[in-house]
Amino acid sequence: MTAIISVTGLSKTYASGFRALDGVDLAIRQGEIFALLGPNGAGKTTLISIVCGLVKASAGSVAVAGHDIVRDYRAARSLIGLVPQELTSDMFESVWATVSLSRGLFGKPKNPAHIESVLRELSLWDKRHEKIMALSGGMKRRVLIAKALAHEPRILFLDEPTAGVDVSLRRDMWAMVRRLRDSGVTIILTTHYIEEAEEMADRIGVINNGKIILVDDTHQLMSKLGSRQLSVHLSTPMSSLPPSLADMSLTLGDEGHTLIYSFDSQGEHTGVPELLRALEREGIEFRDLHSSQSSLEDIFVDLVTPTREVAQ
Repeated sequence: MTAIISVTGLSKTYASGFRALDGVDLAIRQGEIFALLGPNGAGKTTLISIVCGLVKASAGSVAVAGHDIVRDYRAARSLIGLVPQELTSDMFESVWATVSLSRGLFGKPKNPAHIESVLRELSLWDKRHEKIMALSGGMKRRVLIAKALAHEPRILFLDEPTAGVDVSLRRDMWAMVRRLRDSGVTIILTTHYIEEAEEMADRIGVINNGKIILVDDTHQLMSKLGSRQLSVHLSTPMSSLPPSLADMSLTLGDEGHTLIYSFDSQGEHTGVPELLRALEREGIEFRDLHSSQSSLEDIFVDLVTPTREVAQ
């Protein structure tokens, strides 16, 4: 699939000496939903800001649909819509005026029909004459998206788009994101709601300490790195594991009422039959078994948490 955004050797060191990005290489495919995940301070916002032309890189290059963001800034930036975390509109302007102005800032001719379509899509049409200051937090977030879509971009950056909004609005936003992707718009999002990335994204990239540490298709990532857990609900609680089970990947949970066994579901041998035979030999009775797949959040935490060194 064609890359609509190509990032090569991108680095950024601020005047304070803080190195926010360190040799980032990344290709975003045309028409995909790409989720960029990372802890606070990992470099997500800096990367987005450089691609959008808001921050100057220290080294490296970025091309948007073949346009270098430095040499051909206007052409590159006109293809991008950015939904920031914070509202920057004039609070005394009406919804219609602020969204229309955003279109004009990109040199686009007036198109009331397009503005109306965007406002209706975001359930803002009935609020078009209201001032921004009179809107609820959720409606203000919708205005941010409307502004970003006003000039008909081919690429949409969503920086924490559903942070602090209610569940209903979140569902509406993701339905809209799917429709935009289906229409050919490339979506790049950052989010703290990792379950959203797992559900929505075609691919996931993880950034930590200014470096991209992983990029993969969502389903393949879950398949390769996701482990499974077998929860064995015991008839009688245990205070500790018997020595015969010490070599297995077992932990006690639920105050000794549950044995938790972790295994690789993609492996040739899961070890589950051996575990059940060992429980039978020990006379350990159980009343239920439950299997579950590790979530993207589990994988994310494992990726960005430094490995603890064993004390010597």
